[in-house]
Amino acid sequence: MALVKLNNRGVRSATTFGSISGLGEMRFIKKLTASGDEDLSFVDGTDDVVLDDTYKEYLFTFKDIHPENNDGHFSFQGNAAGGSGYNETITSTYFRAYNNEGDSDTAVSYSASNDQAQETTFQELAQGIGNDNDQCTSGYLHLFNPSSTTFVKHFISRCNTYEGSDYSIDQYCAGYINTTSAIDEIQFKMLSGDIDAGDICLYGIN
Repeated sequence: MALVKLNNRGVRSATTFGSISGLGEMRFIKKLTASGDEDLSFVDGTDDVVLDDTYKEYLFTFKDIHPENNDGHFSFQGNAAGGSGYNETITSTYFRAYNNEGDSDTAVSYSASNDQAQETTFQELAQGIGNDNDQCTSGYLHLFNPSSTTFVKHFISRCNTYEGSDYSIDQYCAGYINTTSAIDEIQFKMLSGDIDAGDICLYGIN
């Protein structure tokens, strides 16, 4: 029987499996900061970006993404290795929960207008972002094993948005990029207008 010793530094040893310390370690790779940019792109091998088989999981974090235009829709797409155009086929699902500042309009719902079924457009991650000075969205996108040439590329995203009409919207999106080609480029943009401000950081997870 395997015995695993735990303490405040996590897993330390395992009698059957040997040392397993370091599993799940997250390593910072690259930070991009928007300042009136049409898009922010992470391209493997460019400007110190790593997006290959070095890691089986990648995490993008979004901090205070502020749109140029009111009612901004923050989105992403990928490129297969050697591809162009950020138009990979995506199938996805999209849920949201919301509450307004007056506590008079609340709901949890499936948003069919934001999902995709074998479509090649940019996938929305956050919708309705306000462009007042204090409005923005923050969240994350997990991308799993993008370098695989056997499986499709699963992703999970969650964002909280300060919406233009003073709502808090919790948005959950998940799906897969339906290709067995390696994905080595990821681009983020607003569906209309520029990304006025905000940071996106990329991490690799062992």
